[in-house]
Amino acid sequence: MTASEFDSYRPPEPPRRRRRDRDRRSKGGAGSWFKRGGDGAREMPVVPDAEVEPYTSYYGRPVVKAPPWKKEIALYLFLGGVAGGSALLALGGQVTDRTALRRNGRLAALGAAGAGSLALITDLGRPERFLNMLRTIKPTSPMSLGSWVLAAFSTCAGVAAAAEVDELTAERLPLGPLRAVLRTTAPVAGAGAGLLGAPLAGYTAVLLSDTAVPTWNAVREDLPFVFVSSASLAASGLAMITTPVAQAGPARALAVMGAVGELVAQNVMERRADHVAAEPLHQGRPGRMLSWSERLVVAGGLGTLLAGRRRWAAVLSGAALLTSSALTRFGVFYAGLESAKDPRYTVEPQRRRLEARRAAGQTGDSITTAG
Repeated sequence: MTASEFDSYRPPEPPRRRRRDRDRRSKGGAGSWFKRGGDGAREMPVVPDAEVEPYTSYYGRPVVKAPPWKKEIALYLFLGGVAGGSALLALGGQVTDRTALRRNGRLAALGAAGAGSLALITDLGRPERFLNMLRTIKPTSPMSLGSWVLAAFSTCAGVAAAAEVDELTAERLPLGPLRAVLRTTAPVAGAGAGLLGAPLAGYTAVLLSDTAVPTWNAVREDLPFVFVSSASLAASGLAMITTPVAQAGPARALAVMGAVGELVAQNVMERRADHVAAEPLHQGRPGRMLSWSERLVVAGGLGTLLAGRRRWAAVLSGAALLTSSALTRFGVFYAGLESAKDPRYTVEPQRRRLEARRAAGQTGDSITTAG
């Protein structure tokens, strides 16, 4: 007979009866067998009952698995907003004949899209994995549509930026007969990049909120508005730094609208989200990032509105808005990852929604019939 450490949990066995006693007891028939608990109803549990704390999980392990995304994805979220907003400002400069704004916007759009693609490929591990995402188009997948939006945007931004580089170098690029084609297609490519700028800046919010990560999923209805406003701040701030104030009028207008939009959207997002699931947005490193982001939005917006026509004020305000946009994207990104580590952020909102459905009388579905 072997012994183990779990034998201490086993209740003591009653003394064994002699076979003659067992035979005498069995003469009572089947009825007496069930009356005496011979069906196993008197068996003791082998291990003690587990004590589970409310709003937690088995052994406190996470309920959902956080995506294996690193800081490269957070950088991609930020650069995607810079690229999309810059392309939109470049289109505005193209329409209003602001040469410096158009040129800086096109170059910034291509540079941010290229750096963002590099960050995405770095996180994927191998470049061919990005190409594999372009094999099919799946309308129900934000990642599939986003990959195609990024590819189309980068193509248009590349053509428009090539025309600007050729003009800056006094037509020294060895283009030959392609120069005429480039000059003809550049306005169309610039318009295409400008139209794709908003989807590029906002699809990453849908990509995050389409997951089971508690905080991202809790703010799914308002996060796209926050990200689009954040992209406006990043692009306008960069344009105010790189563009003379005489041609940066559209950038200043976009900066003021983006600042108001971000403050309103972020407050609405935090108010409408479940208060438990929104806790990571106010705690730890994500909370500090978002707190400083709000302060920089106010400072940059006021500086743009009151003294944006002065060069030094435009540069300082633009830097504040650009930094604020980066802190917003990084803060939301890290808040989601933190929420996936604690099962409370998953279990407690689910139980609260379940109780609300039961209180409303919705008990005829598979969600509310248990317990």
